[in-house]
Amino acid sequence: MARIGVITFPGTLDDVDAARAVRLAGAEAVSLWHADADLKNVDAVIVPGGFSYGDYLRAGAIARFAPVMGKVVEAAGRGMPTLGICNGFQVLCEAGLLPGALTRNEGLHFVCRDQWLRVERTDTAWTSRYEPGAQILIPVKNAEGRYQATESVLDELEGEGRVVFRYSGENPNGSQRDIAGISSANGRIVGLMPHPEHATEPLTGPSDDGLGMFLSVVDTLVSA
Repeated sequence: MARIGVITFPGTLDDVDAARAVRLAGAEAVSLWHADADLKNVDAVIVPGGFSYGDYLRAGAIARFAPVMGKVVEAAGRGMPTLGICNGFQVLCEAGLLPGALTRNEGLHFVCRDQWLRVERTDTAWTSRYEPGAQILIPVKNAEGRYQATESVLDELEGEGRVVFRYSGENPNGSQRDIAGISSANGRIVGLMPHPEHATEPLTGPSDDGLGMFLSVVDTLVSA
């Protein structure tokens, strides 16, 4: 059985839901503590959102220095599938695993609602279960979700097909080029601002919208 680590930082809100989504996908959820420099032999890592103390500087600016993140950077460099959700996306950017930065939402308001996304890339470790151009409904909740990068970086992301998700319809936070998620060049690292772990429904069964992210990486690990 694939072992997928879920990191908990002080103030993390979404680790429990991320672990639940991992289990629904048929993998073992392994708890990782931010102060431990040990990934416990996991096959993939999820950096969930919700550690609000980082928002006093930039979300993720402190978390990127956690001992566990040093190991995540090393493992991701060797090809370990790594997913950053919301604040976790910000941590991956702060740690240099993904380019660009997440800044205060346009209008400076916290946004919390269901949001349609368009799937742009389906050959990453986290999106193989989706069809190109698919429209999926994922909850979004953030105050610093506005993705920004230099024009040259944005052009590079577009040219290399590394925009994984775009906001469809209204852009909730003013992200440049409607970007909701991006990947590393090899597709093993993905950062996503909306919350796929919240798009699984415990009473009626899992929603393919969110669970596809977790099923995809299980497929990737099983077939590796």
